[in-house]
Order: sequence, then structure tokens, then C-alpha cells
Amino acid sequence: MGFTRGAVGNRGMTGERTSLVQLLFRLAPAAFPLLAGAFCLLAVPSLAFADIVVFTTGRTMSVAATRIDGDRVTVTLREGGEASFPTGLVARVDPDEVPYPAPAAPAPVEAAPVTPPGVPDTALASRPFADIIATAAAAHGVDARIVHAVIEAESNYQPRARSRKGAKGLMQLMPATARQYAVRDPYDPRTNVEAGVRHLKDLLSRFDLGLALAAYNAGEATVRRYGGVPPFAETRSYVARILQRVGR
Repeated sequence: MGFTRGAVGNRGMTGERTSLVQLLFRLAPAAFPLLAGAFCLLAVPSLAFADIVVFTTGRTMSVAATRIDGDRVTVTLREGGEASFPTGLVARVDPDEVPYPAPAAPAPVEAAPVTPPGVPDTALASRPFADIIATAAAAHGVDARIVHAVIEAESNYQPRARSRKGAKGLMQLMPATARQYAVRDPYDPRTNVEAGVRHLKDLLSRFDLGLALAAYNAGEATVRRYGGVPPFAETRSYVARILQRVGR
């Protein structure tokens, strides 16, 4: 088991503060991954210290915390997210004595009130590709209003739409998503909508609607990393806009 550490350290006879991670590197570098699993370090919520990772090249990196994952050192970045390095590239990890402000948790997404709520089913019949959307939504048990709202936000019903990141078609399928659902032509409206609705259904089986929409926009791994809707303006606006359109 790896461990995560914020500000934890010891003072030796000289009074110099030495991190526990640094001691492990000095005392038993070869056994470091094994020794790491024997320790469970307590983080102090009121403190927001950091670690300074010193690489064998002499370069340093200030990070929020470090932990050991097998033969790799995984660091939590101050701005969010993680990075991982082989233990052989890390000379030591020193405690950073200077605290930094801990990031505030993002506020929950709240949908603006809609009057009248949602989009009437009769209005959807006049939308582009209404038959294709209705068929796919019914086949996979997804509310057709949600599918329409996603398509409107993703491509505005343009079947040849393509983003700078490579997302394609009505539901802006990323290449990996298209491969996952065996889509040969992501610009074909029927196969694009079918795959997009299946992907949305899979996300809805693991998340509530707000988080499923966030995962559709920013990726499931990103939602899990942040434990909720990521603090990205684009994603938060995307989720709020679709929830408003469907009256949720």
C-alpha cells in the first residue's frame, strides 16, 4: 500500500527537519517500495505544507504531497492532478517549510430554474435527426431530451462538426470513444448518435445526471480524480446549461 503525506517530519540531533520519505531514501533505497507500505501517515487538515522532490538530475519540483506506488513515486500537483516517476529518477523528497493556501473545493453545480421546465416532447419532433435520436434514446433507456441537449451543446446538430481535440460528429465522439463502440464513420449521424447514447447510458449507470454530463465533457477519470464536477469553467457551464435545458 502506498501512502500520501502532506507535512510530516522529524528533527534529528542537529535540529534539521528531515521528512520520513527522505529518511527512507537514505536508509534503504533498494527497499523503499516495500518499506513504504508499512507506514500510514496522518495529515493535519489545518496545515497545507508541501514537498520538494529532488531528482537525480538536480532539478526540483514543489508538490502538494507524495506517495509510493510500487516502483514509482506519485506526486499530487499543487494545481490539481498527479504525475508519476520511477523511483530511480528521484534522489530524495524534502519537506517544504513554507505553507501554501489549500485550494477551495468547487461549489456544487446548480441548475438555473427553467420556466416552463424542460422541453416539451412535441417540440423535439421538429428538431434535426429527431427520428434517429428518438430511436437510440428509446433503445437504451435515455431521456431523448437529454440527448437533444447534449447534441445541441456539442455540435448544434452539425453532423460534420469536428473539434480541435479531434471529437467528431453530432455527439462529438473522441477517437477512443468511437473505437470503444466500434464506430467506423463518426460523421454518420445514425452510428454517431447510437454510440453517443450508449456512452451516455454507460456513464449514467455509474453517476447521477450532473456527474455523467461532466464525465461526457471532461472524461470519467477527471470526474473521479476531483470527486465531482471538475472546477473547469467549460465543464461547469456545460453541465449547468444542459440541466437547464432539460429542466433538472
